[in-house]
Amino acid sequence: MVLDLHQEVDGINELRRGRNKIGTTKKGIGPAYSSKMLRNGVRVGDLRYFDDFSEKMRDLVKFYKDNYPELEADAEAEIKAYSAIKDKILGMTVDTVSYLNNAYVAGKKVLVEGANATMLDIDFGTYPYVTSSNPSIGSVCTGGGISPNRLNGIIGIVKDYCTRVGEGPFPTELRDKVGDHLGTVGAEFGTNTGRPRRCGWLDIPQMRYSNMVNGFTELNLTKLDVLTGLEKVKIGVAYWYKGQKLDGMPSNLQ
Repeated sequence: MVLDLHQEVDGINELRRGRNKIGTTKKGIGPAYSSKMLRNGVRVGDLRYFDDFSEKMRDLVKFYKDNYPELEADAEAEIKAYSAIKDKILGMTVDTVSYLNNAYVAGKKVLVEGANATMLDIDFGTYPYVTSSNPSIGSVCTGGGISPNRLNGIIGIVKDYCTRVGEGPFPTELRDKVGDHLGTVGAEFGTNTGRPRRCGWLDIPQMRYSNMVNGFTELNLTKLDVLTGLEKVKIGVAYWYKGQKLDGMPSNLQ
């Protein structure tokens, strides 16, 4: 579960990074994943056993306050708040692994939609300027509990230009009127923050890399209409380093 304290910690971490900030949305996603990996987080299923949930919440708040003295989180206030809404939350909760696999066995169509993008993948993206999860094909299995041999189609969704929110490398970025055109006509503003997205030309090396990681069976090219009115449309076709053309994506940001 992503808690209020995770959002608060997210903001504190970004301030501590100073000029090395990542450009996080400050929604608490990274700290929530940290709690998951540290195995001290609370999960939705814990709400069924509220005494245990309460103890876990107290332990979690103490852990974070020990590491972030400025944290304002109040364990008892959080427990009280969740006590009032736990039944509503549990009423919308199912065992998603069984739910999805039963639907598959019953012959129903199951469509899994990824968020973010492959280049923001915690393992395969432009680390550390990435999200905290795997928005690539592997997460269908690890996040949904679906066996790989049940995947019968992988659709790559690609905008005909590139965008990015926050910090990080952007080889084809446009900091001119063309970039402004893409951002304005394409309504490129961050979903969570409302920040203007950085815009640039389509990056073919990134597309090839994404295809290699995900194994697309189909490609869906979107927002073609945004290019209307531009005199020229350019495409990034290769990366060069010290006079040599790179065969694939660079191994590090330097």
